[in-house]
Amino acid sequence: MLELALVEEWAQFAARWVHVITAIAWIGSSFYFIALDLGLHRDRNLASGADGEEWQVHGGGFYHIQKYLIAPDSMPDHLVWFKWESYATWLSGFVMLVLVYYLGADLYLVDPAVLDIPIWAAICISLGSLGFGWLAYDLICKSKFGDDNTRLMLFLYVVLVVMAWGYTQVFTGRAALLHLGAFTATIMSANVFMIIIPNQKIVVADLKAGRVPDAKYGKIAKQRSTHNNYLTLPVLFLMLSNHYPLAFASKYNWLIASLVFLMGVTIRHYFNTIHARKGNPRWTWAATAALFAAIVALSMVPLYSDADFEEEGAALTPFEQQFASAEGFEDVYYTVLGRCSMCHAKEPGWGRMRHAPKGVVLETEAEVARHAKQIFLQAGVTHAMPPANVSYMEPAERAAIVEWYRAAVEG
Repeated sequence: MLELALVEEWAQFAARWVHVITAIAWIGSSFYFIALDLGLHRDRNLASGADGEEWQVHGGGFYHIQKYLIAPDSMPDHLVWFKWESYATWLSGFVMLVLVYYLGADLYLVDPAVLDIPIWAAICISLGSLGFGWLAYDLICKSKFGDDNTRLMLFLYVVLVVMAWGYTQVFTGRAALLHLGAFTATIMSANVFMIIIPNQKIVVADLKAGRVPDAKYGKIAKQRSTHNNYLTLPVLFLMLSNHYPLAFASKYNWLIASLVFLMGVTIRHYFNTIHARKGNPRWTWAATAALFAAIVALSMVPLYSDADFEEEGAALTPFEQQFASAEGFEDVYYTVLGRCSMCHAKEPGWGRMRHAPKGVVLETEAEVARHAKQIFLQAGVTHAMPPANVSYMEPAERAAIVEWYRAAVEG
C-alpha cells in the first residue's frame, strides 16, 4: 500500500509527459498548416495546376510546397495523415483525468462546500458532460443554425460561458477549469476523429477513383478546423490553470475562463491576419492586454471568504479520520504547523505571499489529514517541501511523516 502512492505519482508523471509531448506535436502541426494555408500564394498560374505555393527555408534546406484542391496528375501512393497527434493528446489527457481527478476525487474533484455528492456521481457527471458537449456541438454545427459561421461562433461562446459557470457549481475550482478545458479539447479531438479525417478520406477516395469530390466535405472540414484553431490557446490556459490558484481558486474563476476564450480569439486573429498578408491588426494587442488586465483584476478580489474555509471543530470525513487517527499524527500535525503553515495558510505570513501555494491550506487537523499523500510525497519521501528547506525541517521530522503515512495506509 505504501508503494502504491509512489507508483501513482510516477504514473501521473508519465501520463503528463506523454500528454505534453503529443500536445506539442498536435498544436505545432495545426498552427503550421493554418499559417501555411493562409500564406499560400494563390495569384500565380502554376503549371502543375496547384491552388497555391509557398517557398520556405528551415534547417539548412529549402522547401517548395504546393497545395492541390483536386488530384494532381499522379495521385501519390503514400499520404501522410496528421491525426495521431490529436488522438494521442486526448487519450493521454483522459488518462490524466482518471489518475488525478477520478482516483483522487475526494481531494481534487468533489468539494462538499460546493456540491455534496458521492464520488461516483461526480465521475458520472464528468464523463457525461464530455459526451454531451460533443453531441450537442456536432448537432448544432450540422443544423441550419450552423450555416452562419459568425452566428455559430457567438452561440458556441455563450455555451462555453454557461459550461464554465456550471462546472463551478459542481466541482472544485481546480477541477472546474480543468473540466472546461477537457470539454473543449474533447470537441477539438472529436472534430478530427469524427469529421475532418473521415471527410478527407472521402475526398481522397473520390480523387483516386476519378470522381469529382463534393465540395461540402471540404467546407465542413474547414469549419471544424477553424473552430479548433481558435480554441487551442484557451485550452492550453485551462490545462495549466491547475498550477495557479489565482485562476482556479477565485470565486470569479468562471469569468476568468470566459475572458480567456476571448483572448484566444484576439491572439489567433492577429496571427491569422498576418499569415494571410491582410494587414497588421495591432489593435488585437491592446484588446488582449485589456482582457488579461481584467483577469488579473478579478483574481485580486479576495480569493476566499470566511465561508470558504471549514469551521474549527467540523466533523472529519472518513478519509480524513483515517489519517488523523493514525499513530504519529499529533507530532506530524505540529511539524506541519511549524514548518509549512506560514505559507499554507488562509493568510500566509511568508514574505509577500498573498495566497497558499496551489490553494493548499494546512492549518486544521482536517486539512493536514486531507493532504496526507501530498505531505508524504513532498516532505517525507522527497525534500521538495519546504522549498530549499527554508523552515529547517529536520530529518527526524521527515522520517516521522513517512512513518505516520505508513501507519495510516497499512494499519
